[in-house]
Amino acid sequence: MSGTKNLKRIIARLDVKGNRLIKGIHMEGWRFLPGNPLDYCQKYYDQGADEIIYIDSVASLYSRNYLSDLIEQYTKGVFIPITVGGGIRTVENAFEILRSGADKIAINTQAVKEPEIISKIADRFGIQCVVASIQAKYNSSNRKHEVWFDSAREKTDLEVVEWALKLESLGAGEILLTSVDKDGLMRGMDVELINKVASAVKIPVIASGGFSKVDDLDGVVSANADAVAIAKALHYENTTITDVKMYAKSKNIFVRP
Repeated sequence: MSGTKNLKRIIARLDVKGNRLIKGIHMEGWRFLPGNPLDYCQKYYDQGADEIIYIDSVASLYSRNYLSDLIEQYTKGVFIPITVGGGIRTVENAFEILRSGADKIAINTQAVKEPEIISKIADRFGIQCVVASIQAKYNSSNRKHEVWFDSAREKTDLEVVEWALKLESLGAGEILLTSVDKDGLMRGMDVELINKVASAVKIPVIASGGFSKVDDLDGVVSANADAVAIAKALHYENTTITDVKMYAKSKNIFVRP
């Protein structure tokens, strides 16, 4: 194995509502988890996470954005890239989040409503700051994965691969690809979906949704994703970042130390 496609990042994903950590199934039925999200963030950093993704999962629904008030707390003592998303609607919103200490901006809902927001933020801050978030559901009637938004509450007619290519052309530096069908189930990831997108675009793809145990990493590698974002399996201690990296090493999957 060689080349950047084999350098897998192990990312901890935290979905929050206000200042509480939440997790649901199929991106609904959110439940609060005990404790402060900051403590989870610190724990995953200590375990060796390569990055943190921090998403206010209801910010777009309620048209609010107060993440900048919290980000400074999350960057103290955590010296890895942090991606922040939720309710980002303007270049000014993005600037506020980046100025607060985030390294990247994740955009989902506003990109569907106003695709040009990707280009605007990329032109201002660089493509390395722009993570295009895609929430995908499989439609059995037409046998296609389709794009949803607003925490998978709203449906579009967009096909996932076509949308990923569009986002890439607009200036996205990465894609955060979440399988809504697999989200929260901890029964394995949608390898077919991941492979479709990762094989189509040239930018890195972060696979999210369904990770349960360390050998799920095999599917991420076979699907050519560049990174995996893990949430529930970490929060419920089914596995740890350390366990995943040890497994990767045992399988000769190149990950960061």
